[in-house]
Amino acid sequence: MPDSLIRNARHVLTMDDQRRELRATDILLQDGVIAGIGLGLPAKEAEIIEAGNAVVTPGLVNTHHHLYQTLTRAVPGAQDALLFGWLQRLYPIWARFGPEEMFVSAQIGLAELALSGCTLTSDHLYLYPNGSRLDDTIAAASEVGLRFHATRGAMSIGESEGGLPPDALVEDEKTILEDCIRVIDVFHDPQPGAMIRVGVAPCSPFSVTRDLMRDAAILARDKGVMMHTHLAENDEDIAYSLEKFGCRPGQYAEDLGWIGDDVWHAHCVKLDGAEIDLFARSRTGVAHCPCSNCRLGSGIAPIRQMRDAGVPVGLGVDGSASNDIGNLVVEARQAMLLQRVVNGADAMSAREALEIATRGGAQVLGRDDCGQIAVGRRADLAIWDIDAVENAGSWDPAALLLAGPMRVRDLFVEGRPIVRDGQMLTIDLPRVIARQNQLAQRLAM
Repeated sequence: MPDSLIRNARHVLTMDDQRRELRATDILLQDGVIAGIGLGLPAKEAEIIEAGNAVVTPGLVNTHHHLYQTLTRAVPGAQDALLFGWLQRLYPIWARFGPEEMFVSAQIGLAELALSGCTLTSDHLYLYPNGSRLDDTIAAASEVGLRFHATRGAMSIGESEGGLPPDALVEDEKTILEDCIRVIDVFHDPQPGAMIRVGVAPCSPFSVTRDLMRDAAILARDKGVMMHTHLAENDEDIAYSLEKFGCRPGQYAEDLGWIGDDVWHAHCVKLDGAEIDLFARSRTGVAHCPCSNCRLGSGIAPIRQMRDAGVPVGLGVDGSASNDIGNLVVEARQAMLLQRVVNGADAMSAREALEIATRGGAQVLGRDDCGQIAVGRRADLAIWDIDAVENAGSWDPAALLLAGPMRVRDLFVEGRPIVRDGQMLTIDLPRVIARQNQLAQRLAM
């Protein structure tokens, strides 16, 4: 792979330990890592990327997604529903998916993320109809070229046992655990610079048993992988926990071993003060999904309080059936604005929200090799054109989340170009879009 030299960047937001902001700076990418930062770096045989009209940031990190849902955006009957009703509308549609639907929808979701500046994403796949496997989304990520943290999700309580999902979408718990072992053994790479990692991720407290939650935690720690699930998403979620388990979600998670720096929970909109303190003490991570929380009317997560307490927080676009778009810059802007709505205009700056979207997300996913621009870190970078109409007249182009842009100019993952001049390089995106639309039309029939 040839070296690349990003030359004369107008602004570099490093998100390093000193939170340095550099001007007129070169960045050398070599063998998958950032090899140099400074003025007038020698180009040798490196490809030159001019950045005099650009802001350079670390690649953004997405800590929660359901990629398969890009095939079910804006579904009638789900557009205005709360979480549980939304799920009941969509489960029968998702039951008709197969391997191609999983693969193509993941390609679309990953390309959408890449075009919004994302270099590292997790995915929570918790249903496997008609021969689908986690392997399908991992194959899509390998083609698109993003760094990928796949999680082997699961549901084991169907409607006949009081759960929400149709019985056809749940799995036997022994089968679930065996497949977790299989995908970890086949795909998980624990080394720095890994392109693929795997986590264990029972879907939610209302779709699996206590036994599976406990056994999944034991398995994950035996294998040395991370753990992920949904928690405390809305009022219905809290009511379910109190009725079924006799405790709040934070205590449920603690009782079953689901806290620690190897755990991150999605949403956490309804965490109370005691639960926030628990997460801070245990270094349990949170994937904040502000657009989805707004779309489903779940509420505004107490991110200011979490950050002030020391809870690791990253951003997630969540599934495209509950967000409808997968743009991580939009997500970061929404996170900033919602904290201001609740706590005042000085509650969260554009730079802090961008930090959550980069360094914060990398911390939540256990990736201290990513999320910042520093020598020796992975060469995952986003380059943003600030000469476009969105930034015309901006006094501080480095405050990206205030004026834009919302789409990346160039994107590098492990030093490889993934997006160039706003276009995907790794897949034939128009062809994939056409196939995605065909599949969606077939599902709608």
